[in-house]
Order: sequence, then structure tokens, then C-alpha cells
Amino acid sequence: MQPDILIALIGFAFITSVTPGPNNMMLMASGANFGLRRTVPHMLGVSLGFGAMVMVLGLGFDRLITGTPALAEALKWISLAYMLWLAWKIASSSRPSEEKSTARPMTFLQAAAFQWVNPKAWAMALGALSAYAAGVGGALVVGLVFALVNLPSVSLWAAMGQGLRRLLAAPGRLRAFNWTMAAGLVLSMLPVLFH
Repeated sequence: MQPDILIALIGFAFITSVTPGPNNMMLMASGANFGLRRTVPHMLGVSLGFGAMVMVLGLGFDRLITGTPALAEALKWISLAYMLWLAWKIASSSRPSEEKSTARPMTFLQAAAFQWVNPKAWAMALGALSAYAAGVGGALVVGLVFALVNLPSVSLWAAMGQGLRRLLAAPGRLRAFNWTMAAGLVLSMLPVLFH
């Protein structure tokens, strides 16, 4: 890949990774509820899972999805259902130290698998592959660049959540924050529904 194309790809990866979306809303909520250290597997799952998704799509799976309208439509509705479930989990979560709390941060594998039902991840992956990848080698480079650029970008959101922990020490404020993050997650799905 030519240096100017690589620089443009890095910029695209940074902007698309650091802007609000489902992953970043969930990471901010996780940072606030569980702290930065316990959110690390979630952050790694997002970054490495997305990089792997880009690489797999670059092997031709992207053409299967975009070329099969029924499959694309089914994926959209599965994504919506999963996002609504996750929004409910965020909205109803409580600080782990509270009695009877069953809340747990998302695991590495859960976060990696989530990329496959995240509409922003699909848009980012398909956009990057069509703009920057030439063949399988290009797809591997795009996936690697995203994995490397994505981790510090999404870490900012988890760190912001961690920074809010003191402010959210009161259960009422934490509840309001979690409901706001859940609403943000649901709102992030609106473009998918009306596309």
C-alpha cells in the first residue's frame, strides 16, 4: 500500500473508530460501571474482533452479504433485536458492588462477536474495504490498521466512563447514566432502520 493511501486509511480508521456508535456507548457504560481495568477485555474484543471481521469480509464474504438482499435484511433485524437486548442490559445494570448484582462486563469473545451485528462496524468495514483494499492482501492491511488504530480510540470512551465513576457514585445518577447510554445505543440504530 502506498504511503499516502496508508495515511488516508489511518485517518479514516481513527475518525470512524473514535466517533460515537454502539461500541463506544457500551465501552463508556462499562468504564463507568466496572472501571477501566475490568473493561480491557471488552476493548480488546472490539479492536481485534473488528480487525478480524474486516479481514474475513475482505476474503469475499462482503459480496455474499451485499449480493443477497434477504440475508442483508435478516442481518439488519437480528442486529436491531440484539441492540435492544443490550440496551436493556445496560439500562438495568447496577454497580457490581451492589447486593444481588449479576452485572458483568462484556468478555473478549462477546465483544468480538458483537462486531458482526453492529451496523456501524459493517458500514466502517465495507467502506474501508471498498476505498482502501485491493485484493486479499489489501484487506489484511486494512484489518490490521483498524485493529491498531481502533484500540486507543475506543479506550478513550472507556476512560471517559471511568472518569465519571465518582460523579455516578449515587445510585440514582448511575441509573440515569445507564438509561442515557441505553437510549444512545438504541438511537444509533435509527439510521439502519431507515436506510
